[in-house]
This record gives sequence, structure tokens and C-alpha cells, in this order.
Amino acid sequence: MTRLFVIATSALALAGCTTVDASSVASTPAPAIGDHKPAPDTMRWLYASGEAAGASIQTWRQIADYAIAVAQRRTVPQSVPLGLPDADGGIGTPSCLRADGSAKPFAAVFDVDETVLLNTGYEYWQAYSGKSYDPGEWKQWADDGAGIAQPVPGAVTGLRRLREAGITVIFNTNRNSDTAAGTAAAIEATGTGPAVHLENLFLRGDDAMGSRKDGRRARIAESYCVIAMAGDNLGDFADIFNAEDDAIAARRAMVARGTYARLWGDGWFLMPNPVYGAWQKGTVGEVFPPETRWKPEPGDAPAIMEGQ
Repeated sequence: MTRLFVIATSALALAGCTTVDASSVASTPAPAIGDHKPAPDTMRWLYASGEAAGASIQTWRQIADYAIAVAQRRTVPQSVPLGLPDADGGIGTPSCLRADGSAKPFAAVFDVDETVLLNTGYEYWQAYSGKSYDPGEWKQWADDGAGIAQPVPGAVTGLRRLREAGITVIFNTNRNSDTAAGTAAAIEATGTGPAVHLENLFLRGDDAMGSRKDGRRARIAESYCVIAMAGDNLGDFADIFNAEDDAIAARRAMVARGTYARLWGDGWFLMPNPVYGAWQKGTVGEVFPPETRWKPEPGDAPAIMEGQ
């Protein structure tokens, strides 16, 4: 067996130095395209798996349970931190009282994409075509995707429960403001509406801060006591998480320890999204800091030259 292996290896090495007749080599099957191409694992999970549906339903149930319980407390209302800077450089908590001492109405604030609705049509096109993100195609989808986009599992029930409890539902999305009509239509079509631009729907371009959401959150806080927020990206909660885009380890530590860690499930709720987001960066060395690394001990090399 060892000898045969050596002979075969030598033959392959020699073949690399000679001209090979293309007609004698079996043709390689063309890669599958379109609907027969394997979907990316991340899309399989988010858009097709029961695990993703279960995780989303679980999160939406927690959101509604939490917000309704807060709204029913007989205490002075307290807003969740909204990313607005405080005197210590952290994230401030706006007052839930108006200047005259009266209480602001309760609200819950939600990102839209992959939090309230799933962009199934657009993601299908990306999986089918193999193309990367294209702003023009995305705008077409944002304008015309109503009726194809699906609700995130659990969102319809969760939002209905909030509204029935008297909690205003507000959408804060980084879709561009020139897609307001299509975005509102998509929200309505998934059964998660109503959505009215500049009333309970806020988009990128509604202020001068671009994709940063703190300005929009400040505007919402002027009129409402925000008792819950949900999104699929850290920027949906506070712009401070996007302050150092390249500080991967620091960003994770900021979320996992200290002041911000206590907010997850206690006013802040994160929806699962392995398909896209600000997390899509990092080398092997950045993702795995030195204290986390492991390598197996080198073993003995195969004795392929035995008998030579």
C-alpha cells in the first residue's frame, strides 16, 4: 500500500511538468446557478430554519411581556437609555415627564429590517444572482417589496399586544427617507403597521445625522417615554457602539460587561441576524485575541517514505 502511494504521488508530480491533452481530462461540472445553487448558510438559518423562527418568537414574547409589565407599574415612569450622551460620556436616559410635570405616553421603538420584517425578496435576489449589495437594486426593493417581505416570526403578535396595552409602536430605520412610501407599505403588508412617516416612522435623512440614530431617538423622546427598544444591530440602541468601527474586541467588551450588559432583556432586545450587519469585519487575529487561541501539538508526519 505504501509503495503504491509513492508511485501514484510521483506520477502526479510528473504530470505537472508535461502537457496534458484537454480532451483526455474529464470536464468539471459547471457550478450550479439560480434556484439550484446552495444558499449561504447564514440565509438558510435566518430565512428558513425553525431555530431562527423560535428565537425570534421568543424575543418578541419577551419584548411584549417586559413592556406591558413596565407600563402597568404604579411608579414614576422611567425611559430606557436611548443612546443620547450624558454628562459622563455614556448614554443618557431622557425624562418621561413633560415640563409641566405630566407623564409622556409610553412607546416602544423598533428597527425595521430583520427586526419587524424580513427582506426575503431582496435576499433571494442576492442568493440567486450572487451579487453583492447594490444601492439601486436595494431602493427598488424598498420601494416595491410590499407583499413579498415577510414579518419576522412573532412580530405581528408582539406588536398587537403592545398596541392593545396602550403602548405606541414607533419604527426607526436606516432605510432612506425617499423610500418612505414603500417602507410604510411593506410594514402595512406584513401586518405590523400602521406606519406613517414622521409620526411613527423615522428614516435616514429625517435629520442631518445620516445613519446615526441618536438624533431620531432624541426627537422621539421629546414626545414619548420609551420603555423598550429592539433591533438587530447595536446601532439600533446607541451610536456609541459605532464610534470605533475597527475596535472589535472593545465593542464586544462594551456590550458584554458593565453598564450596557444589564440592559439586554431589560429594556433592550436584540433580534438574531447572521446575514449582515456592523459585525461583518475582523481578521482571525482580531476575532481571536491571544488569550483565546489553541493549537494541537504537532504529531508525527506520515511514514510515506517507508521502504525507500
